Amino acid sequence: MGRRMTGTVDLTLDSLAELPSAARSCVYWELDATAAARAAANSAGALEKEAWLSNTLLEWGTCGKAVYVDGEIAGFAMYAPPAYVPRAGSFPTSPVAADSVILMALMVLPAHRGRGLGRVLVMGVARDLALRAAAAGGHESARAIEAFAVSANRPPGHPVHGCPLPEGFLAATGFATVRSHRTYPRMRLDVRATTGWRADVGQAWNRLRSGMTVPRAAAGLTNRTSQAAPRV
Repeated sequence: MGRRMTGTVDLTLDSLAELPSAARSCVYWELDATAAARAAANSAGALEKEAWLSNTLLEWGTCGKAVYVDGEIAGFAMYAPPAYVPRAGSFPTSPVAADSVILMALMVLPAHRGRGLGRVLVMGVARDLALRAAAAGGHESARAIEAFAVSANRPPGHPVHGCPLPEGFLAATGFATVRSHRTYPRMRLDVRATTGWRADVGQAWNRLRSGMTVPRAAAGLTNRTSQAAPRV
């Protein structure tokens, strides 16, 4: 029997419980450094994550996407405007552009990597932003997705702070560098550039059904570092 994949669906408080435990409790992006340290000391990361998601959903709306295979979560992405991402200001390539949201995290679970689901999740985020723009008549809506990357070519032994996304993954999914840095380049994807990606959902489904994989560059898995499975 073939495998069954959903398109991207909104990440909700209920589906938050389906994320890997490390992702459910990591609040690196959601809290400032002091609050995040306090949450870790009190083992309150999961509660803080839930509170952040609840507040962001109420005030701004959808801020996460998930994709399911055979009824189980296979990957997810989380994103929000800079005002909801306190830690973004600590990166040397800050700030992000005013017309952007920050892609805080994107993870495809190990069993489902190499089949294009990372690109499908990016497309789901872009589609959400495009729908918001259409509903707002193009006013006061995000036109791009930005992310802090970690460079595979950073100096040897240079530590990585937090959980930025791999530069190779972002480049393979259409992001371009807008501010260079030897460790943390900032990258951007214009929502309009994703309008031709609709066939990717069907192609990813066909690869899942057939068990095929795609070249690592096409799957967005080039230059994987220790951040191969980005935390939230």
